[in-house]
Amino acid sequence: MGILVVFVAWQISVWVINLPAYFYPSPADVASAFVELTRKGILSSYIADSAWRYVAGVATGLSLGVVFGLLIGLSQFWSRLLSPIIDFFYAIVEVAWIPLLVIWIGYGFNTILIAITYVVFFPVLYNTLTGVQTVHKVLINAVRTLGASRRQVLTSVILPSALPNIITGFRVGAGFAFRGLIFAEMIAAGSGLGFLIFEGATTRQTDRVVVGMIMMGLLWLALDRLFLRPVEVATIERWGLVRAKGEGM
Repeated sequence: MGILVVFVAWQISVWVINLPAYFYPSPADVASAFVELTRKGILSSYIADSAWRYVAGVATGLSLGVVFGLLIGLSQFWSRLLSPIIDFFYAIVEVAWIPLLVIWIGYGFNTILIAITYVVFFPVLYNTLTGVQTVHKVLINAVRTLGASRRQVLTSVILPSALPNIITGFRVGAGFAFRGLIFAEMIAAGSGLGFLIFEGATTRQTDRVVVGMIMMGLLWLALDRLFLRPVEVATIERWGLVRAKGEGM
């Protein structure tokens, strides 16, 4: 019903404003552009390209963020030494790096991969550090008294305790990465949803721009509802931060 209300209001506003279609397309114009892009295979190809870049960048950023977060967090010396540097680069958004990456590397997949990796890496790194540094020392001391090795302490206490923070960083980074992907594709790609939006705006095919925007929203909703939220809920319930439904008080 909510979606239907939006489309009805959109169509009514088109009639009231009465602007050219290239300036303010109607739902029918957008639907026609969607059908054309789908029939030619352009939309499916662009979505596949964007999805591959996104998955590759997020996976790389997540892996590097967790590894470096654990390594730095386990050492007070390196944590104190590198914390200002981490905060410094965390404040620099990927948008500022993309022009430089284009100059250094050129257009294409590598530039987009680095940009997405960067935007995922620092939220995951920061939250992993926080998770490692907030592990209760009594838990670590308890397993050590039972004869646990350093590896067992890491895998049985530190990593499980830090996992909810890691998932939080992953969720934040995944959201930033999606927006970073679109911007990077506008500048450094010849395909993808970002390129579709940029090309449509350049050629005054506004209906294609709106198609790209709608697909962005739908893809993010699917990613968030089908993957990110279930992972987050399963993690925080597994490690006791919230109670599962139906669990007694």
